[in-house]
Amino acid sequence: MRGRNDPQRGKESVMSSLNKGLAKVEVGLAWDPSTPGEAPHDLDIVAATYTTDDPSGRPAYLVHFDSRSPDGTITLNRDSKTGQGFGFDEVMTLELDRLASDYARVVIGVTIQQSGGELVFGDVGNVRVRIREDHTDLLEHGFADIPAARSATVAEFVRDEDSTWEMREIYQGFDADPGTFADVMGSAGPV
Repeated sequence: MRGRNDPQRGKESVMSSLNKGLAKVEVGLAWDPSTPGEAPHDLDIVAATYTTDDPSGRPAYLVHFDSRSPDGTITLNRDSKTGQGFGFDEVMTLELDRLASDYARVVIGVTIQQSGGELVFGDVGNVRVRIREDHTDLLEHGFADIPAARSATVAEFVRDEDSTWEMREIYQGFDADPGTFADVMGSAGPV
């Protein structure tokens, strides 16, 4: 039991009551361009939203290239079809604190467009993803340990009973093209 003058007394409850959870996060994806003469490597960030009624089934909606969420809370700010440029080639913003209470889960994944043949992560150089809130990195991951996968989930954001959002890593490779990846994203679970 902590005494009245103990500086740690009550700190646990104060800190837990101040925890607001995640509010606005940014997902960045980067990769090296293909070698000259090869078809461009086109990777995509995909966000799948799930309702409280079906948190692991079919997504309520997807956000990926050329799309955004119906309410504007999930937006792809930068899209690359080649991996050329500095920094992160694709960037997606998720305003979790603005998502309607109907949504309990958002799964983040990466998939390879298959226009240049059947590519896997092992065919694409230096694939990496970063998730951050403000200037704090929450997750950074490379894809070298799943070289045979064509798609992968990397993280999920889950709303708890206090309506705060937390992130969990769900790094899992799939032998799925972009069309079938959406059907299996919800099955991924924490590592």
